[in-house]
Amino acid sequence: MAKKLAVVVGAGKGMGVNIAKVFGQHDFIVAMLARDLEKLAPLVNEVKTLGIEAYAYAADAANPDSLSDCFAKIQQNHGDVDVLIYNAANLTPGFPTKIGSSDLMQHYQVDVASALHAANLVLPKQIAKGKGAILFTGGGFALYPMAEYTCLSIDKAALRALAFALSQEVKPLGIYVGIVTIMGAIAPNTHFDPADISIKFWELYEQQADVEYIFK
Repeated sequence: MAKKLAVVVGAGKGMGVNIAKVFGQHDFIVAMLARDLEKLAPLVNEVKTLGIEAYAYAADAANPDSLSDCFAKIQQNHGDVDVLIYNAANLTPGFPTKIGSSDLMQHYQVDVASALHAANLVLPKQIAKGKGAILFTGGGFALYPMAEYTCLSIDKAALRALAFALSQEVKPLGIYVGIVTIMGAIAPNTHFDPADISIKFWELYEQQADVEYIFK
């Protein structure tokens, strides 16, 4: 039986690599996407040391065309995407009076618009099969905005709304959509250890009961 394919967009050293490990340990092939292949390579090798079949791909979440090209390569090399995990985010701080509309839109592209773009790249095949999943990395700023992170607060709220809206549309078609809302600062060896949080992504996917899990 062929292995399923999970794609992690925004495969950094925090949540991204840990999500890749969790799905890989459940017998998924994992494609890990990041803007910088040089930084991504050691993370992919770290995943491979666990006996997981993992691959590195360069893609810029700020550029929808870059994502389209990358997903086309993944399709060609590995086939259809069974699970998409969108973990990319622009974490640059900024108070409301210190940012402009162009700053907000640049953040929004990475945090929300490209999440939708990536979802729409995989949904046609998933809908045709009547199965598949899309998972988003949410944040506590969606529920409790912080002035210093105005763009991220707006965008995590929008991403949360997107998750619920998309679920309403595609759940009847057999597609699961979920979001893990992380209510604190992600750091190893703390309550918000990415290794622990990543397990909740798997549980959401496996159970497919609720749209949101709030990790607090």
